[in-house]
Amino acid sequence: MNLAGILSASTSTAVLVEGESDRAAVETLAARRGLPLSDLGVQVVAMGGITNVGHHLVALAGQDVRVGGLYDAAEERFVIKGLDRMGLRPFAAATPLADLGFFRCDRDLEDELIRAIGVDGLLALIESEGELRRFELLQGQPAQRERTTIQQLHRFIGSKSGRKERYGRRLAQAVALDRVPAPLDAVLHWVSEP
Repeated sequence: MNLAGILSASTSTAVLVEGESDRAAVETLAARRGLPLSDLGVQVVAMGGITNVGHHLVALAGQDVRVGGLYDAAEERFVIKGLDRMGLRPFAAATPLADLGFFRCDRDLEDELIRAIGVDGLLALIESEGELRRFELLQGQPAQRERTTIQQLHRFIGSKSGRKERYGRRLAQAVALDRVPAPLDAVLHWVSEP
């Protein structure tokens, strides 16, 4: 994988995230916190799926770039395999991934944000986006009727092209700063460290 043209020349820290919705959420929350990512040499890189983490780590090898990121708990094995392949976990399984700059979301970042905002807060957000009726239609679908409202909200956010990225940004705008999910909070602290 060639990251030429993806990484800016001033990048000293790369934050690897699964997709564009995660990138939008990280960048939006950083801006809300007054954390100037570009001034700090930080670039958030959407990998197009967690299985690409190894390719990205190989592409960044030998460059003077500190690398960290966010990942989903169910996909931790891909991060471990990529880090081990590059010799980036010096103490193997004894080294927590958070010590290496990689922070785990329980299900995924959207789910972390949905739980932090709460059902009522997210329904209000969906209504403000003019999509409450669309959400209600999704709830009425046979495959959705037995699911919890949280599960339905998660499905709704990912159900239309472009919606996941837009809501990644909107969720990061809406979450109270004292309720920021732990992995998102941790990665932003990590990028602000020297």
